[in-house]
Amino acid sequence: MIDAVATDSSSTESTDKPRRARRTRMTGAERRQQLLEIGRTLFAAKGFEGTSVEEIAAKAGVSKPVVYEHFGGKEGLYAVVVDREMRRLLDMVTGSLTAGHPRELCEQAAFALLDYIEEYTDGFRILVRDSPIPQSTGTFASLISDIATQVEDILGREFKSRGFDPKLAPLYAQALVGMVALTGQWWLDVRRPKKAEVAAHLVNLAWHGLDGLEQKPRLIGHRKS
Repeated sequence: MIDAVATDSSSTESTDKPRRARRTRMTGAERRQQLLEIGRTLFAAKGFEGTSVEEIAAKAGVSKPVVYEHFGGKEGLYAVVVDREMRRLLDMVTGSLTAGHPRELCEQAAFALLDYIEEYTDGFRILVRDSPIPQSTGTFASLISDIATQVEDILGREFKSRGFDPKLAPLYAQALVGMVALTGQWWLDVRRPKKAEVAAHLVNLAWHGLDGLEQKPRLIGHRKS
Protein backbone atom coordinates (compact mmCIF):
# COMPACT_ATOMS: atom_id res chain seq x y z
CA MET A 1 0.00 0.00 0.00
CA ILE A 2 2.76 2.34 0.97
CA ASP A 3 4.58 1.39 -2.20
CA ALA A 4 1.45 2.14 -4.18
CA VAL A 5 1.13 5.60 -2.59
CA ALA A 6 4.78 6.34 -3.24
CA THR A 7 4.35 5.32 -6.83
CA ASP A 8 1.33 7.57 -7.22
CA SER A 9 3.21 10.52 -5.66
CA SER A 10 6.12 10.00 -8.03
CA SER A 11 3.73 9.90 -10.95
CA THR A 12 2.08 13.14 -9.85
CA GLU A 13 5.40 14.95 -9.48
CA SER A 14 6.51 13.91 -12.94
CA THR A 15 3.29 15.18 -14.53
CA ASP A 16 3.51 18.44 -12.59
CA LYS A 17 6.96 19.27 -13.99
CA PRO A 18 6.79 21.96 -16.70
CA ARG A 19 7.39 20.63 -20.17
CA ARG A 20 10.29 22.08 -22.11
CA ALA A 21 8.99 24.45 -24.79
CA ARG A 22 9.64 23.21 -28.28
CA ARG A 23 11.74 25.50 -30.44
CA THR A 24 9.81 26.72 -33.46
CA ARG A 25 11.73 26.19 -36.67
CA MET A 26 11.78 29.18 -39.03
CA THR A 27 10.93 28.86 -42.67
CA GLY A 28 13.57 29.86 -45.21
CA ALA A 29 11.77 33.16 -45.87
CA GLU A 30 11.49 33.94 -42.16
CA ARG A 31 15.18 33.18 -41.58
CA ARG A 32 16.18 35.38 -44.51
CA GLN A 33 14.09 38.25 -43.16
CA GLN A 34 15.58 37.79 -39.69
CA LEU A 35 19.12 37.95 -41.08
CA LEU A 36 18.26 41.06 -43.10
CA GLU A 37 16.95 42.87 -40.01
CA ILE A 38 19.95 41.87 -37.91
CA GLY A 39 22.36 42.84 -40.67
CA ARG A 40 20.60 46.17 -41.13
CA THR A 41 20.95 47.00 -37.43
CA LEU A 42 24.62 45.99 -37.26
CA PHE A 43 25.62 47.73 -40.51
CA ALA A 44 23.95 50.94 -39.29
CA ALA A 45 25.76 50.82 -35.95
CA LYS A 46 29.19 49.52 -37.02
CA GLY A 47 29.43 49.94 -40.77
CA PHE A 48 30.31 47.25 -43.27
CA GLU A 49 33.90 46.74 -42.15
CA GLY A 50 33.01 46.68 -38.46
CA THR A 51 30.40 43.93 -38.87
CA SER A 52 31.36 40.27 -39.13
CA VAL A 53 29.52 37.18 -40.34
CA GLU A 54 30.23 35.63 -36.93
CA GLU A 55 28.36 38.44 -35.17
CA ILE A 56 25.42 38.29 -37.56
CA ALA A 57 25.14 34.53 -37.07
CA ALA A 58 25.44 34.81 -33.28
CA LYS A 59 22.68 37.44 -33.10
CA ALA A 60 20.44 35.18 -35.18
CA GLY A 61 21.29 32.10 -33.13
CA VAL A 62 22.54 30.19 -36.17
CA SER A 63 25.84 28.97 -37.52
CA LYS A 64 27.87 30.92 -40.12
CA PRO A 65 27.00 28.52 -42.96
CA VAL A 66 23.35 29.60 -42.65
CA VAL A 67 24.33 33.19 -43.50
CA TYR A 68 26.38 31.98 -46.47
CA GLU A 69 23.50 29.76 -47.59
CA HIS A 70 21.09 32.70 -47.80
CA PHE A 71 23.36 35.51 -49.02
CA GLY A 72 26.70 34.03 -50.06
CA GLY A 73 28.47 36.04 -47.34
CA LYS A 74 28.53 39.48 -45.73
CA GLU A 75 28.81 41.29 -49.06
CA GLY A 76 25.65 39.67 -50.38
CA LEU A 77 23.69 40.49 -47.24
CA TYR A 78 24.91 44.09 -47.31
CA ALA A 79 23.97 44.48 -50.97
CA VAL A 80 20.41 43.27 -50.36
CA VAL A 81 20.02 45.57 -47.33
CA VAL A 82 21.22 48.62 -49.28
CA ASP A 83 19.15 47.85 -52.39
CA ARG A 84 16.04 47.42 -50.26
CA GLU A 85 16.57 50.72 -48.43
CA MET A 86 17.27 52.67 -51.61
CA ARG A 87 14.08 51.39 -53.22
CA ARG A 88 12.10 52.17 -50.08
CA LEU A 89 13.33 55.78 -49.95
CA LEU A 90 12.80 56.34 -53.68
CA ASP A 91 9.28 54.90 -53.47
CA MET A 92 8.41 57.09 -50.48
CA VAL A 93 9.58 60.27 -52.21
CA THR A 94 8.13 59.61 -55.66
CA GLY A 95 4.89 58.31 -54.14
CA SER A 96 4.48 61.51 -52.14
CA LEU A 97 4.42 63.80 -55.17
CA THR A 98 0.66 63.91 -55.59
CA ALA A 99 -0.39 67.53 -55.05
CA GLY A 100 -1.08 69.92 -57.88
CA HIS A 101 0.45 73.08 -56.42
CA PRO A 102 4.25 73.27 -56.81
CA ARG A 103 4.79 74.60 -53.28
CA GLU A 104 2.83 71.72 -51.77
CA LEU A 105 4.86 69.31 -53.90
CA CYS A 106 8.02 70.74 -52.33
CA GLU A 107 6.48 70.18 -48.90
CA GLN A 108 5.57 66.60 -49.72
CA ALA A 109 9.06 65.80 -51.00
CA ALA A 110 10.68 67.31 -47.88
CA PHE A 111 8.30 65.42 -45.59
CA ALA A 112 8.92 62.13 -47.45
CA LEU A 113 12.66 62.29 -46.86
CA LEU A 114 12.26 63.34 -43.23
CA ASP A 115 9.63 60.60 -42.71
CA TYR A 116 12.08 58.03 -44.03
CA ILE A 117 14.84 59.28 -41.73
CA GLU A 118 12.49 59.15 -38.76
CA GLU A 119 10.95 55.74 -39.51
CA TYR A 120 13.96 53.98 -41.03
CA THR A 121 16.88 55.61 -39.22
CA ASP A 122 19.15 52.58 -39.53
CA GLY A 123 18.48 52.41 -43.26
CA PHE A 124 19.38 56.07 -43.77
CA ARG A 125 22.59 55.69 -41.74
CA ILE A 126 23.60 52.86 -44.07
CA LEU A 127 22.73 54.80 -47.23
CA VAL A 128 24.72 57.92 -46.38
CA ARG A 129 27.88 55.88 -45.78
CA ASP A 130 30.14 55.24 -48.75
CA SER A 131 29.30 51.75 -49.94
CA PRO A 132 32.36 49.46 -50.05
CA ILE A 133 30.82 47.27 -52.74
CA PRO A 134 28.95 48.00 -56.00
CA GLN A 135 25.15 48.13 -55.77
CA SER A 136 22.62 47.19 -58.44
CA THR A 137 20.67 50.32 -57.53
CA GLY A 138 23.75 52.57 -57.51
CA THR A 139 24.95 54.85 -54.72
CA PHE A 140 23.26 57.35 -52.44
CA ALA A 141 24.36 60.09 -54.84
CA SER A 142 22.69 58.29 -57.75
CA LEU A 143 19.57 57.82 -55.64
CA ILE A 144 19.41 61.57 -54.97
CA SER A 145 19.86 62.10 -58.70
CA ASP A 146 16.89 59.77 -59.37
CA ILE A 147 14.75 61.78 -56.97
CA ALA A 148 15.91 65.03 -58.58
CA THR A 149 14.72 63.69 -61.95
CA GLN A 150 11.20 63.45 -60.52
CA VAL A 151 11.42 67.06 -59.28
CA GLU A 152 12.95 68.15 -62.57
CA ASP A 153 9.73 67.49 -64.48
CA ILE A 154 7.75 69.58 -62.00
CA LEU A 155 10.23 72.45 -62.14
CA GLY A 156 10.38 72.31 -65.92
CA ARG A 157 6.62 72.92 -66.21
CA GLU A 158 6.78 75.71 -63.64
CA PHE A 159 9.75 77.36 -65.36
CA LYS A 160 8.00 77.28 -68.71
CA SER A 161 4.82 78.85 -67.32
CA ARG A 162 6.84 81.69 -65.79
CA GLY A 163 8.97 82.39 -68.84
CA PHE A 164 12.19 80.79 -67.56
CA ASP A 165 14.37 78.49 -69.58
CA PRO A 166 13.09 74.94 -68.83
CA LYS A 167 16.49 73.54 -69.82
CA LEU A 168 17.80 74.83 -66.47
CA ALA A 169 15.28 72.74 -64.50
CA PRO A 170 17.75 69.83 -63.97
CA LEU A 171 20.29 72.18 -62.36
CA TYR A 172 17.72 73.62 -59.94
CA ALA A 173 16.26 70.18 -59.21
CA GLN A 174 19.69 68.87 -58.19
CA ALA A 175 20.25 71.95 -56.01
CA LEU A 176 16.89 71.66 -54.25
CA VAL A 177 17.03 67.92 -53.62
CA GLY A 178 20.65 68.15 -52.52
CA MET A 179 19.70 70.85 -50.03
CA VAL A 180 16.98 68.66 -48.51
CA ALA A 181 19.21 65.56 -48.44
CA LEU A 182 22.11 67.31 -46.69
CA THR A 183 19.75 68.92 -44.19
CA GLY A 184 18.29 65.47 -43.57
CA GLN A 185 21.76 64.11 -42.77
CA TRP A 186 22.23 66.89 -40.22
CA TRP A 187 18.76 66.37 -38.73
CA LEU A 188 19.42 62.61 -38.44
CA ASP A 189 21.46 63.21 -35.28
CA VAL A 190 20.17 66.47 -33.83
CA ARG A 191 16.41 65.89 -34.34
CA ARG A 192 15.77 69.57 -33.66
CA PRO A 193 13.65 71.44 -34.53
CA LYS A 194 10.65 69.15 -35.04
CA LYS A 195 10.11 67.49 -38.40
CA ALA A 196 7.27 69.77 -39.53
CA GLU A 197 9.30 72.85 -38.67
CA VAL A 198 12.33 71.57 -40.59
CA ALA A 199 10.11 70.89 -43.61
CA ALA A 200 8.60 74.39 -43.35
CA HIS A 201 12.01 76.07 -43.28
CA LEU A 202 13.31 73.99 -46.19
CA VAL A 203 10.29 74.89 -48.29
CA ASN A 204 10.54 78.52 -47.16
CA LEU A 205 14.08 78.75 -48.54
CA ALA A 206 13.31 76.76 -51.68
CA TRP A 207 10.00 78.37 -52.57
CA HIS A 208 10.87 81.99 -51.89
CA GLY A 209 14.21 81.47 -53.57
CA LEU A 210 12.39 80.26 -56.68
CA ASP A 211 9.74 82.95 -56.35
CA GLY A 212 12.35 85.71 -56.57
CA LEU A 213 14.37 83.99 -59.27
CA GLU A 214 16.05 86.23 -61.86
CA GLN A 215 15.56 85.13 -65.45
CA LYS A 216 19.19 85.97 -66.17
CA PRO A 217 21.16 85.79 -62.92
CA ARG A 218 24.25 87.97 -62.80
CA LEU A 219 27.50 87.82 -60.87
CA ILE A 220 28.41 90.85 -58.79
CA GLY A 221 31.98 89.88 -57.87
CA HIS A 222 35.11 90.50 -59.88
CA ARG A 223 35.22 86.93 -61.22
CA LYS A 224 33.10 86.44 -64.34
CA SER A 225 34.28 83.05 -65.60
